Amino acid sequence: MINIATVSLGCPKNTVDTEVMLGNLGEKGFSITSEAIKAEVIIVNTCGFIESAKKESINTILEFAEYKKGKCQVLIVTGCLVQRYKKELVQQIPEIDGIIGTGEYDKIVDCIEANLQGTKFEKTDNLEFLYDHNTPRLLSTPKHTAYVKIAEGCDNHCTYCIIPKLRGGYRSRPIESIVKEVKNLTDGGVKEIILVAQDTTVYGMDLYGEYKLADLLIQLNEIEGVKWIRIMYCYPTYLSDTLLQTIASLDKVVNYIDLPLQHGDNEILKRMGRKEKVEDLIALVKKIRAYIPDVVIRTSLIVGFPGETDENFSNLMDFVKTIRLDRVGVFTYSPEEETPAYDYPNKVPKRKKVLRQHKLMKEQRKISKEINEGWIGRTIDVMIESMQGDNLVGRSFRDSPEIDGNVVIPIKKETHNLIGEIKPVKITKAFDYDLLGEFDYESCK
Repeated sequence: MINIATVSLGCPKNTVDTEVMLGNLGEKGFSITSEAIKAEVIIVNTCGFIESAKKESINTILEFAEYKKGKCQVLIVTGCLVQRYKKELVQQIPEIDGIIGTGEYDKIVDCIEANLQGTKFEKTDNLEFLYDHNTPRLLSTPKHTAYVKIAEGCDNHCTYCIIPKLRGGYRSRPIESIVKEVKNLTDGGVKEIILVAQDTTVYGMDLYGEYKLADLLIQLNEIEGVKWIRIMYCYPTYLSDTLLQTIASLDKVVNYIDLPLQHGDNEILKRMGRKEKVEDLIALVKKIRAYIPDVVIRTSLIVGFPGETDENFSNLMDFVKTIRLDRVGVFTYSPEEETPAYDYPNKVPKRKKVLRQHKLMKEQRKISKEINEGWIGRTIDVMIESMQGDNLVGRSFRDSPEIDGNVVIPIKKETHNLIGEIKPVKITKAFDYDLLGEFDYESCK
């Protein structure tokens, strides 16, 4: 029996790709292990989106290359970094036996079989692969939560982003396929479905000639086993009134909008290739809040884009203070080869980029804590995720896994196993990102 270990780096979309590979391997009788030291085959699914992700991927590959001095016979590298730097990786890390690009995950069994026979394997040509409900998949997330990729690729072509070159053009999965997959997942005990794509709001246009995310949500909301539906990567351009009305009207779609805004200065937004102006984004945030009570809005921002002056950054600071979002991730600009912005003049020094990042995050922490304090005394549903010491730790509708905060619940008396359960929790204290709460124990019987 061949034991296989996997490491998945980067975003949730990469997680789904890794789970598809695991599903294919499981169907062919390979044994999956969480301990790399026991594996004959190690697969590293890489991220190549920005410089820090590339460094993490390379360091991880080198770390697991050392395992070939032990039991490991085969080292396979897959994903975005491979799609960008296949030749360099093969030349510089000879321990690599197999290379699989972002559109070749269904070739993982062929790769391993070739590698075990001593033959190198490289496949990076296809950018059309899109899994469906019939594709084998083995979840790596907690049993109550699963990501569902509703589309692949991207047509936005922001000037800083390499994703269209790594993942190809936008291509949606049929609604019927997604509904069947979600039914399969909920039959297996999944309660929270998290929809992901490079851009979820444009879903369906390539297949149906119109935006279909609202229609998809309506059908998913009818699936009995689903408790929470969370939508990620909602680009502002196509976040329509119809979609907002649909989110507001469906009881299982949580009031959570992940809205990548990237900046708060018109000059920088234009240079980034973004379609909206600052005034459009402010109006959109107001509209979202008008349609969806208690909505939580998350965004990501980039500081240090080429040409970003002190005035541009000051405008970004004012923007953050004006819109007062619940969740904000701030990244320093990463120059990526083969993107238009890579050749832009007036680069911002690294130290200045980091200082701006820290300044912006300091302001956002204040905003986040003030918003969190508004939840003290209120009772909200929390999905229990783990037991840590004398505390249960979970997430409310306000929190996406691994990127947002937690709700911590001290245990005052013995309870039955609540992992994966959704229970009401009264909020008693607020921190910058996390909340502290207490159970209504009557509800936990």
